[in-house]
Amino acid sequence: MYQIFVGDKPVVLTDKVELERGFKNYLLDTANMAKVIKRLNSKDLTEVRLIYKNKDKLLKKFLKKLPNVIAGGGKVYNSDGDILFIYRNDKWDLPKGKTERKETIEETSIREVEEETGVEGLEITKPLQTTYHIFKRNGRYKIKITYWFEMKTNYDGKLIAQEKEGITKVAWLNKMEAEKALKNSYANIKLLV
Repeated sequence: MYQIFVGDKPVVLTDKVELERGFKNYLLDTANMAKVIKRLNSKDLTEVRLIYKNKDKLLKKFLKKLPNVIAGGGKVYNSDGDILFIYRNDKWDLPKGKTERKETIEETSIREVEEETGVEGLEITKPLQTTYHIFKRNGRYKIKITYWFEMKTNYDGKLIAQEKEGITKVAWLNKMEAEKALKNSYANIKLLV
């Protein structure tokens, strides 16, 4: 089962048909994504489910429905165990961004964290789960596929918010502060933190 978020509501990919209670079932093969998203955005639904018989091909089949945007990001820890957060569009988020030509996803992730926060000396410690969300740009829906990596750094210099990307604040948050920030964050970020 996969969850692809539209805002904070999930499109669930599954091979099981269940009785609709607060959600709506659609067949993945015939689903019109614009109509599915419009229906998901109605107040009476908590999620929509796209059903496909072969669970091993669910994600691959779904990703063909809309253009894909590939991104990389980081959940970065400092030497105190605090997590690096950015504040953009009135929500707390983790630094991430789109790949550039001939870049590996690891290079993208490190570059984006550096650009958005000013933090240097990043080292990837392990890959994290990949997240998916649907967004609308220039009247068209797209799927952002974000590959996440846990990182560490000993950087203790100034944090610099990348204002041209709409970032207004960068902060190291301890466990309690991170829990509070997650109340005003995205569903994908809550899964990672």
